Amino acid sequence: MRRRPWIVALAAALMAAGGLGVAYLFTSVNDTQEVLVVSSDIKRGETIDAGDLKVVRLSVDPALSPVAGSREADIEGSRAAVDLWAGTMLTEQAITENLVPGEGESLVGISLAPGQMPAEPLFSGDTVRVVTTPGDQGEVTDEEPVTIEAVVVSVSRVEETGETVVDVSVPEREAADLAARLATGRVAIVLDARER
Repeated sequence: MRRRPWIVALAAALMAAGGLGVAYLFTSVNDTQEVLVVSSDIKRGETIDAGDLKVVRLSVDPALSPVAGSREADIEGSRAAVDLWAGTMLTEQAITENLVPGEGESLVGISLAPGQMPAEPLFSGDTVRVVTTPGDQGEVTDEEPVTIEAVVVSVSRVEETGETVVDVSVPEREAADLAARLATGRVAIVLDARER
């Protein structure tokens, strides 16, 4: 029987597609790496022990920052920065050496309108001063404004209100005073020099 050109073309296309599929599967299977997976639940702040992790081979996007299986011994003794559940892949962001707040420190959340903070974005680690602003009538006294030095831990924006919540770490002895001042709504954040 005489061959039809379209049948030959279809056969060639199917063979090419099959070859590409085999190549893709081969690449996918061989593009795996050893990473650490949590084998038992770990609460935020708890120490990561040897029995809490296992090494598995997975095909992982490097953008996820997985912890390599070869680092298992290094990770033991670190602390969980977030709640970790059995079966989840361990990432660099999920482990920490230092808990926040640290010993002798307190974490205080400050909700601020745009006019109460700099337009310059705040980042974790920035040193700031929380300053008590004038009263409802805008009275300014000759006294020095009360300021409390703090370190920014995290910053998040509340889309519904347009406000920004800045979590700051302060000495434990100053946390209650700062919380009382925040309740008045009359505070502002001053960003100090980032160069040290």
